[in-house]
Amino acid sequence: MLLHQKNATLTATPDMDVTILPYPTVPQLAPKDVAYATLNPALRPFYQYNPSLDDFQQVITDKAKQVINREVLVATLRQQYSGLDTPRHVALNIELLAENNTFVVVTAHQPSLFTGPLFYWYKVFTTIKLAEELRMTYPAYSFVPLLVNGAEDHDFDEINHANLFGKTLRWEHDAVGGSCGDMSTDTLGPVLAQLKEVLGESENGAYIYQQIEAAYTSHALYADATIDLVNRLFGQYGLVALNMNVPAFKRLFIPIMREELFQQSSQALISASQEALTAAGFSGQAHARDINLFYLQTHRRDRIVREGEFFSVLNTDLRFTPAEMEAELEAHPERFSPNVVLRPLFQELILPNLAYVGGGGEIAYWLERKSQFAHFGLNYPMLVRRNSLLWIDKATSSRMDKLGLRVQDLFVDTEFLIKQYVALNSEGELSLKEEMTQLQSLFEQVRQKALSVDPTLEKAVLAEAVKQEKVLEQLEGRLVRAEKQKHETGINQIRSLKEKLFPGNGLQERVDNFLNFYMKYGEGFGEVLKEVVDPFVEGFVVVRDEG
Repeated sequence: MLLHQKNATLTATPDMDVTILPYPTVPQLAPKDVAYATLNPALRPFYQYNPSLDDFQQVITDKAKQVINREVLVATLRQQYSGLDTPRHVALNIELLAENNTFVVVTAHQPSLFTGPLFYWYKVFTTIKLAEELRMTYPAYSFVPLLVNGAEDHDFDEINHANLFGKTLRWEHDAVGGSCGDMSTDTLGPVLAQLKEVLGESENGAYIYQQIEAAYTSHALYADATIDLVNRLFGQYGLVALNMNVPAFKRLFIPIMREELFQQSSQALISASQEALTAAGFSGQAHARDINLFYLQTHRRDRIVREGEFFSVLNTDLRFTPAEMEAELEAHPERFSPNVVLRPLFQELILPNLAYVGGGGEIAYWLERKSQFAHFGLNYPMLVRRNSLLWIDKATSSRMDKLGLRVQDLFVDTEFLIKQYVALNSEGELSLKEEMTQLQSLFEQVRQKALSVDPTLEKAVLAEAVKQEKVLEQLEGRLVRAEKQKHETGINQIRSLKEKLFPGNGLQERVDNFLNFYMKYGEGFGEVLKEVVDPFVEGFVVVRDEG
């Protein structure tokens, strides 16, 4: 069943039609993603709270029992926002975090160039909307939407590009290898020049380029530039961004890092969860190592391993005895960096967080963490799946109408869709199914007669039947190909439309950058997203501009 709603009050684009497709009808989504989104009972043992507004009262009660160092948190945020043109809502939210009745709802992402794929925006607006709904539902508390800027990530190839209008803009940087957030911004000039050329001189293009350039050229380090950009793009909605790669936070994390180094608890816990998930019919997500920590140096982030009586840092000459490692951790906790297995613990230790908003892949690795959280005495947050969204602009919407395509048609295989289109628009009948049935009936009669005359003739009859069926199939194929030639223009339009909405046969949200739509809608793009996202929507959202 499809759900529709008409948003007649959207500021920039009043004629937006919103369709909700049930998750199981979207073949591009992973099975585990669909299972969680539809609350498959097989996954219930692996999370703590049902994703619903009603369950937040229990999350608040449970999280309130955990001691959060709010003084360090607020001081860090004040420092990271110093010098920025901070909107009033953001400044207020930062100060509210000093109060024990203030909680956050969190999403997190790598510091992707120009925010990376569209789902970055969908995560952000799902988080913003969730905070708003919580304020209305639980007025005795304050709720702050917060984006953790994954500045410690060292996979530069994942964050150094953005796809705009079918073109990939790439940040070239020689000094790669350490945390992306610690990289210098002084090599961003060439990719900014490319961006300016692509955006052109339109009003929307000139404005957004000015904002991006100002953010990226006003700071020496990429982590600071990213927080500035987030503030410029989403600050008006009260979103707070946080870089957790700071010494004060790492010092609070020492007890868990110490246990990880000397007792190596996480691997066994994660492995047991993965085995249980496999038994329930789902595969594991993140590979847990003996030690799930990196060692940070300038332009380096390398794994820590235990080799006999020593701790070594891979790909370096660094070696520590246990006593030396203990001393290093106490003196310089900022040199230790959690990987994907420990990062959720680090986040939940520092933040008064109630819920994590993420995509299907992120939730998949969070589902492996429940026993790990219990072991370390941290409250396991509610997992809220971010909205998935397909955005259809006006020109594409008009083309759909001309081709007679419905929203749900877009998600099927391209060749199958073309076959459907040709069949619906053909003047004659292309299928030879009825003739095939008659042929099979005829040869069955011949077979029966052959058996009555000479049973040895049966094989010859069956072989001839197979041969004639193949001839009929070939003739049907020729009919379809001939008909396709008559509809070449429509078929090419379908291919073009599918590639635009599903680039590389994947989801639009995983490839295209927000600028593809900001150029058309300006600030209205964010306003529309804020209007249509719903943290608890039970399906894939399709926004269609019919204006």
